[in-house]
Amino acid sequence: MTTVQEIAAVRYGIWVLCPAVGAAAVWGLKLAARWITTLGWFPFQGVFELVTDIPEPWATVAALAVGALVGGVFALFWAAEMMTVEISHDRVTLRKDDKTFDFGRNEVESAFADGKQLVLLSPDGAELARETSDLSKARLERAFTGQGYRWRDGDPFANDFRMWVEHAPDLAADVNALFTARRKAISKYENEEAAELAREIRKRGVYVKDEKKRQYYRCER
Repeated sequence: MTTVQEIAAVRYGIWVLCPAVGAAAVWGLKLAARWITTLGWFPFQGVFELVTDIPEPWATVAALAVGALVGGVFALFWAAEMMTVEISHDRVTLRKDDKTFDFGRNEVESAFADGKQLVLLSPDGAELARETSDLSKARLERAFTGQGYRWRDGDPFANDFRMWVEHAPDLAADVNALFTARRKAISKYENEEAAELAREIRKRGVYVKDEKKRQYYRCER
């Protein structure tokens, strides 16, 4: 079996790097707080005025703690976007954000990378999965071909995708409703919610991808 995942330095380093960067950033703002209060146009003036009133060393302690907490939250979101791909002669398993997507060898006809998304296709052209990650395309290609799977240079159905519009006439009402909800999630940068809605749409035989915040779809043949 071949496993493709982020290198250990990234998987574990984010839990140190992100809080450290967050703490340093907020500490820097704390140092600049008094100067910022002289800039009438700068937002959140009340917050910076409050910071200047906090005595030391509590102001520094609070700044470092808040910054580390913010950095930790960012690391949490980053970790949720990481994906592990396990490929064997018998099956392909994707693990992401406590979710597991498992496919037998006979289910997977081919795989390819569409931007930052790994796509698995079935023998009849259905999309089994379309998941976003920062995994190297070259590493994925080597892993799939090394286990005897077909790796495509691109999406063979790229020309079948069309841009989604409100109440698309060739889509069922419930599918259009899911697209509407997904558009809202995308506008709010709720990436996991958008991904989950895409999976729900896929269950209905419609495959979705995004380009510049626009949703495109193709229907099951």
